[in-house]
Amino acid sequence: MSDVWKNIWGGLVGSSWLDQVNLVLGIAGVVLMIRRTLWAFPVGLASVAVQGVLFYQTKLYAEATQQVFFAAALAWGWWHWVRDRGAAPELPVTVLSMRARVTTALAGLVAVALWAVALRRWTDAVLPWRDAFCAVFGIVAQVLQARKSIENWPLWVVVNTVAIAGYLTVDLAFTAFLYAIYLVLAVLGWREWARAMKGGARV
Repeated sequence: MSDVWKNIWGGLVGSSWLDQVNLVLGIAGVVLMIRRTLWAFPVGLASVAVQGVLFYQTKLYAEATQQVFFAAALAWGWWHWVRDRGAAPELPVTVLSMRARVTTALAGLVAVALWAVALRRWTDAVLPWRDAFCAVFGIVAQVLQARKSIENWPLWVVVNTVAIAGYLTVDLAFTAFLYAIYLVLAVLGWREWARAMKGGARV
């Protein structure tokens, strides 16, 4: 256990200025999203831009590419939240129908299987199924968040939990610690959006 805390402390004090900026922007973006403010989108876009640079510098090209999907979802979400709120102060939180949930889950699982098989065949990925799961359902969660569907938060809880387990498996305690922060924020976001949702339409 002491080695884990040494790893976490070393990450906190030894990370680059870009890593520190990434951490601040990431947490700020999630907090703003919990509060359902439009400021979440420009901050989120800045966050994924920094993450994209970090992943590219460390030659994690798949993760860098994933940030492009996140940026597109954030840009679309910003437009959607503004355009479709009409005369209301903000776009209401919605809940997916059971059919939409099942369709989303099945499509995501198919994408995970295809991505994981590709990773196993053409890369030396250490945890291909974990990587594929987090990548696919991270994108799905981001799209649901852009739609302002409350299901994005429980999905982020699952994704972050899987990510934490994976990082601990490969001795990346500091990264697991950061995702533990995101996990707590996802639980808080789920609770706050549930409180804000009053008669949300099923879509």
